[in-house]
Amino acid sequence: MALPLRRRLPVLPLLLLAAGGLRAAERSGGSSSAMEELATEKEAEESHRQDSVSLLTFILLLTLTILTIWLFKHRRVRFLHETGLAMIYGLIVGVILRYGTPSTSGHDKPFSCSQEDRPFTTLLVNVSGKFFEYTLKGEISPGKIHNVEQNDMLRKVTFDPEVFFNILLPPIIFHAGYSLKKRHFFRNLGSILAYAFLGTAVSCFIIGNLMYGVVKLMKLVGQLSDKFYYTDCLLFGAIISATDPVTVLAIFNELHADVDLYALLFGESVLNDAVAIVLSSSIVAYQPTGENTHAFDAAAFFKSVGVFLGIFSGSFMMGAVTGVVTALVTKFTKLHCFPLLETALFFLMSWSTFLLAEACGFTGVVAVLFCGITQAHYTYNNLSVESRSRTKQLFEVLHFLAENFIFSYMGLALFTFQKHIFSPVFIIGAFIAIFLGRAAHIYPLSFLLNLGRRHKISWNFQHMMMFSGLRGAMAFALAIRDTATYSHQMMFSTTLLIVFFTVWIVGGGTTPMLSWLNIRVGVDPDQDPPPTNDSFQVLQGDGPDSERRNRTKQESAWLFRLWYSFDHNYLKPILTHSGPPLTTTLPSWCGLLARCLTSPQVYDNQEQLREEDSDFILNDGDLTVTYGDTTITANGSSGPHTATTSLDGRRTKSRSEEALECDLGAADHEVTSRGTRLVFPLEDNA
Repeated sequence: MALPLRRRLPVLPLLLLAAGGLRAAERSGGSSSAMEELATEKEAEESHRQDSVSLLTFILLLTLTILTIWLFKHRRVRFLHETGLAMIYGLIVGVILRYGTPSTSGHDKPFSCSQEDRPFTTLLVNVSGKFFEYTLKGEISPGKIHNVEQNDMLRKVTFDPEVFFNILLPPIIFHAGYSLKKRHFFRNLGSILAYAFLGTAVSCFIIGNLMYGVVKLMKLVGQLSDKFYYTDCLLFGAIISATDPVTVLAIFNELHADVDLYALLFGESVLNDAVAIVLSSSIVAYQPTGENTHAFDAAAFFKSVGVFLGIFSGSFMMGAVTGVVTALVTKFTKLHCFPLLETALFFLMSWSTFLLAEACGFTGVVAVLFCGITQAHYTYNNLSVESRSRTKQLFEVLHFLAENFIFSYMGLALFTFQKHIFSPVFIIGAFIAIFLGRAAHIYPLSFLLNLGRRHKISWNFQHMMMFSGLRGAMAFALAIRDTATYSHQMMFSTTLLIVFFTVWIVGGGTTPMLSWLNIRVGVDPDQDPPPTNDSFQVLQGDGPDSERRNRTKQESAWLFRLWYSFDHNYLKPILTHSGPPLTTTLPSWCGLLARCLTSPQVYDNQEQLREEDSDFILNDGDLTVTYGDTTITANGSSGPHTATTSLDGRRTKSRSEEALECDLGAADHEVTSRGTRLVFPLEDNA
């Protein structure tokens, strides 16, 4: 095996030797050593300067992107998103670096190590008694041994793929979970889970099988010059199934498009990234027994399924546990008196979740996503006012910079990456497979989901979701993580082109598509949907304001309603300063433990009894909490419609509750726990 060794000619010592003649040559031993040290120092200084220039290049790219974004927002330009701008600027800089900077004066000299049967990660080379350390960069095919990159600047701007996973992805994924609009997310939880899990798996296998047919066609027409296995096709299906409709969602947010459509797209993209990365890990773990390691093997298949479930569940638990630990620390300490320390701890605990999961063999993307959701649900309530604002703004800025950095690097990589393999047949086949996979993902699942939904996913919603299947940062990061083989290099180059096309063309066509599909815009996200024949009212008060406030959130997913009672009665009081006191929800023999775990703020401030997340399921007036002989509504009011307690200790229902139970038979469905009675709307919506 030939290992390239970069050597530089000591030009300055040679000139001195030629000028000094024979006499200087006699004393050349000491002076040569000194000049070599000087040359080494200059090389180190030059390398440091190139590092600074490469980082400055990306900072200037981001600065230029921000200024152009301001100009676009000022002019109300929506045909191009900020990520598309970052890619364009990255392309321009990539062209300049590729064709506008000269090559260095070094040359590669291959040395033969034929006695070794495997490459070494680190190599020590003895050069005239001095040892130099070299690090493995990757395998080079014999036909490209003379095409190794000679431009040091291009080498500097080519980042290690682990930089994307360990530094740039965590703030992007965490921000997605931390800024999640839980009210609309949980309203459509069942549909989101179906699209993210089942839909992504369907898309992966359809794309993988179609691309395997494309690979067979390429082999027949002589377009395939190396091995491309079926598992490689499935891996490409998993990579390219990771959607990132950041452009569409930004336009939705700016135009205030329909909140349910926004929730479906955002929720699917958030969980879809996590599913795609675990699915790709499972495909890599597929190792059949026998001579043919790429043939189908039932045992290996079920092992991969087990790996998928194990990695996802383990990552989920690790993220949730880290969020719970952070919530407990912020609750039972006085960190809120020191907002700077509180914010720093929150930041470090959140970021360490990703690294901890990766170190334990799980997936950091899944862990940090559910850590963000847990932090937003529990820890956020314990933070001081300053820390709440700081954490929101901190992760929003980090998310913005990291995402635009990745898209800038995408444009740069089109010209700086040295292992591109562009195959027209594979690229065209990939676009067709993605279109068919997305169609099989959206339309059949929407049909099945509509069978159990009161508010159907309309055809225009389905068409918009089909159109909005953009690919972005996650697909790029998964593709660039492994480019060692011929098949993976072709997959990376194709993924890069797909991201360019979807961000520029599909993202730019979002506004016209919204108009063409007649999708509502300018919708207030906190506005209740208009009443229909399917709606009903709970504990309705007098007056139009009370009627609007007391209209139930009938769209809430049944899965979340099952979870809500346990969370409201036990987890929220334990982990935060909100919720009902544990002394009223736990059995009497747990009184000491309940008093220790319940925050004093719950007793001191009655406003804490108002559950902040009650609007995930119902409006403020819909929640009635009873402590002993006292009845409190979620909005703190009482009146003729509030339930009372009779002299014999039995609870008397209000007229509105009796009407509700007559209509729905709700007496069998009320969620009741000791000391606390919650009235829920019971309409199912997947």
